[in-house]
Amino acid sequence: MSSNSFLRLKEDILEKELVPGFNARLIHTDEVTIGHVQAQKGSVLPEHQHPHQQVTNVISGKLSMTVDGKTKICEAGDAVVIPGNTPHSAEALTDCYLIDVFHPVREDYK
Repeated sequence: MSSNSFLRLKEDILEKELVPGFNARLIHTDEVTIGHVQAQKGSVLPEHQHPHQQVTNVISGKLSMTVDGKTKICEAGDAVVIPGNTPHSAEALTDCYLIDVFHPVREDYK
């Protein structure tokens, strides 16, 4: 990432496929990773877990999210807080735009 404080997502950050149908532009600071995620309708993020705390913010669309065995349909304006090492998964019920925040930094996404 450039040392510039101002970024244009589409021009300055390459898109990365997280899993098929979930693509992100990732910003890494010293403390957090922020992912601007586009999820295509019908795409599934399989159950997984990681040591990072995560907050998923639904900006647009409908996302079925399962956290520690509990499922909820999330829509624009909803946020999901996922503690570290907690199993979670998702399915895009429509095309979705999400902003994920991870702490600490996701070194595996660099």
